[in-house]
Amino acid sequence: MAKKLHIKKGDLVYVNTGEYKGQKGKVLEVFPKKQRAIVERVNMVSRHTKPNKDYPQGGIIRKEATIHISNLNLVDPSSGEPTRIGRRLNDNNKLVRYAKKSGEEIK
Repeated sequence: MAKKLHIKKGDLVYVNTGEYKGQKGKVLEVFPKKQRAIVERVNMVSRHTKPNKDYPQGGIIRKEATIHISNLNLVDPSSGEPTRIGRRLNDNNKLVRYAKKSGEEIK
């Protein structure tokens, strides 16, 4: 079974390391078994494609590749800074994620 991740699809994340260090982007897809995610406009690769129905001309297409989730931090909703994530029970006894820097609950 895959380990529970600190990021979800739709989260705004900050890239900690690598060529795209310092960039922020929205998570488009998460792969829990591989511990990887696709982030909007981060880790762009060139893909050479034959003509097909999606790309009738074919050619070189730039698209996002996966990035390991250890290189990503969630952006704090109140300050806009990268933060670590914790889990706690809210008033309704439901487990929710919260930003450790501000203590604010993450929707």
